[in-house]
Amino acid sequence: MRFPRATRQDANRRSAYAQTSFTFLGFTFRARAARSRHGVTFPCFLPAVSKDALKRMGAEVRSWRIHRRTRHTFAQLARFINPIVRGWIQYYGAFYRSALEPLLRRINAYLVRWIRRKYKRLAGFKKAKECFQGITQRYPGMFFHWRFARHFWCSG
Repeated sequence: MRFPRATRQDANRRSAYAQTSFTFLGFTFRARAARSRHGVTFPCFLPAVSKDALKRMGAEVRSWRIHRRTRHTFAQLARFINPIVRGWIQYYGAFYRSALEPLLRRINAYLVRWIRRKYKRLAGFKKAKECFQGITQRYPGMFFHWRFARHFWCSG
């Protein structure tokens, strides 16, 4: 990535300091690429969700054990998950929403696992993935995070 001469020099100066990033209220502030309103990319000191916050959210998602809730319907899962994920996206997604993509992919992977366990005829990964993609197309607003990461159907 090429930056204008003056901002390149500023970015080089910034790296001379011992402390190049810090974490505050679940956000990590560090030098990241930003785009001006004229389309020029330059380095800027911006926040994004911290790794610790992502780990905590991932542990929370894992503790839900979505794939084990086969007695629930998809709509019931959505009612349970949506308020929590909406809060995370509204708080941490204010800056660099793309940093939340691994977490949203993980939720989708758990939903695919739920499909595989609930519907035995969809136990194969390929069939479950196709079913999941069909659901996301028919009901695009069912899960709040699908507005941002519907195309991520698995974690890898």
